[in-house]
Amino acid sequence: MHQTGTGSTGNTARPSRRTVLAATAGVTATVTVGGTAHAAPGDKKLRALISGMTLEEKVGQLFVMRVYGHSATAPDQADIDANLKEIGVRTAAELVARYRVGGIIYFTWAHNTRDPRQIAELSNGIQRASLQQPRGLPVLIATDQEHGAVCRVGKPATLFPGAMAIGAGRSRTDARTLGRISGAELRAMGIRQDYSPDADVNVNPANPVIGVRSFGADPQAVAGLVAAEVKGYQAAGVAATAKHFPGHGDTAVDSHFGFPVITHSRELWEKLDAVPFRAAISAGIDSVMTAHIQFPALDDSGDPATLSRPVLTGILRGELGYDGVVVTDSLGMQGVRTKYGDDRVPVLALKAGVDQLLNPPSLDVAWNAVLRAVKEGELTEARLDESILRILRLKSRLGLLERPYVDAAGVHRTVGIPQHLDTADRIAERTTTLLVNEGRLLPLSRRTHPRLLVVGADPASPSGTTGPPTGVLAAALTELGFTATALPTGTAPSDATVAKAVTAARDMDAVVVATYNVTAGSGQQMLVERLVGTGRPVVAIAVRNPYDVAVLPSVKSCLATYSWTDVELRAAARVVAGRVGPRGRLPVPVQRADDPAQVLYPIGHGLTY
Repeated sequence: MHQTGTGSTGNTARPSRRTVLAATAGVTATVTVGGTAHAAPGDKKLRALISGMTLEEKVGQLFVMRVYGHSATAPDQADIDANLKEIGVRTAAELVARYRVGGIIYFTWAHNTRDPRQIAELSNGIQRASLQQPRGLPVLIATDQEHGAVCRVGKPATLFPGAMAIGAGRSRTDARTLGRISGAELRAMGIRQDYSPDADVNVNPANPVIGVRSFGADPQAVAGLVAAEVKGYQAAGVAATAKHFPGHGDTAVDSHFGFPVITHSRELWEKLDAVPFRAAISAGIDSVMTAHIQFPALDDSGDPATLSRPVLTGILRGELGYDGVVVTDSLGMQGVRTKYGDDRVPVLALKAGVDQLLNPPSLDVAWNAVLRAVKEGELTEARLDESILRILRLKSRLGLLERPYVDAAGVHRTVGIPQHLDTADRIAERTTTLLVNEGRLLPLSRRTHPRLLVVGADPASPSGTTGPPTGVLAAALTELGFTATALPTGTAPSDATVAKAVTAARDMDAVVVATYNVTAGSGQQMLVERLVGTGRPVVAIAVRNPYDVAVLPSVKSCLATYSWTDVELRAAARVVAGRVGPRGRLPVPVQRADDPAQVLYPIGHGLTY
């Protein structure tokens, strides 16, 4: 039956239960240091909790699952229908009651993240539903808040530049500040595990799934920024997650839809991919996410790393000395489903050394498969206990066992406050990268170039920001004293659209064109070439990959923002107007379009005024 009611905002766990959990939490707050287990008195208490669980409860504790709806007990009817179809329950409360899941992941598309207070109330409702169960434990609520291209909590939360932009800024202080502020806001909403930072070293310009989600192509630079962001998040009481182990930066296949193969040698892996993960572990990383990639030099079985005991137990735990929580990437992704059925994947992941099983396509299939594997002897109950102990250590260290609820009414005092927003703006200004500036075209003066046309790509705005990019740029430039007109032309402009933009440009003093992953011979490239042909000054802004500049040889001025979120676009507008100088430096090399073996702009390239 459909349950009604909304989550309260106070700490409403039953006193007897809370007393037990508080006593447990107090002695386990420092069980692990630097990702390595240390015996502590608290382990005895946690093991006592585990020994009191039924087998079914133990299996549930291993899963982190999606659920539709803005409320734990009263979601919209469409979300109830989606839950019934995909999970067989109506609500998050029913999900927790039936499967006793140890974690839940929030998504925008699952309608979990409408606004900060609602998110906090959803979190409280989930915690209440779990703690009301026999032997109930708090739920570890997670999300992907990478910033930049991948975010689940949008405005009015503070949104920062993405990883590659932070890489261009090269400031470990900024990376740590990002983690600290983002972590404080997530924690205020009841989200205690963030699947960030991305520790992949992006050395393949054609990488379709990582790209600007990476800090860059230099492993040492990436390592420093990863460690800094980890420390920021964890200082705020949120578990950071280094991903995607053993390294997803050199793929040309998206593991959401295919099965990438990494051809690095073991020696190259040590020098390139392993470096940021070692840094994350040294920084005390709370969790590591696996990659659904095949890495023959590390395991020649043909299994994805998520299911590889040599990779996860042999290398991550054995050689790197990591004993924190290992979480899979989503088990609904094609990369992990290519070789085995959905009933085998969770069992094999546990046998490989995984602790948390994230978002299986069918929870019922996966949950029952693990239960059956224990009953039939393929997995031992002791193996489950090992992972549950790691998960409970983490929940204890985060304070969840003692204080599972948040103050929903007070969320506004932390989330999206002016000082956080101002900090994000200042950080963004240090990331904008000027790649080309022939004839000192930039900065533009509102006296000599008062009328601006803003054209270009308008991809769906990430992170719940305002968007679209051309509109955000035009509004920001208008606020800076120009008269800017937006004319969206899309990522694949037609001949008619290009002609319309060219006609409009002739009546303007200069043109700003937002480009998005331009390729040779594409409509975007033709648009830029035709605009340059008008004789009007053209400023190109690469709003995703900085590689666009290689296929725009006629442009006299080109900036890179590394994402098309509002905070980065507004910073770029201030650079165009000369309110701030460009300070970013390329964190990846840009190869020549006609000869990819040659570097057009090396790592570290960036012009100033």
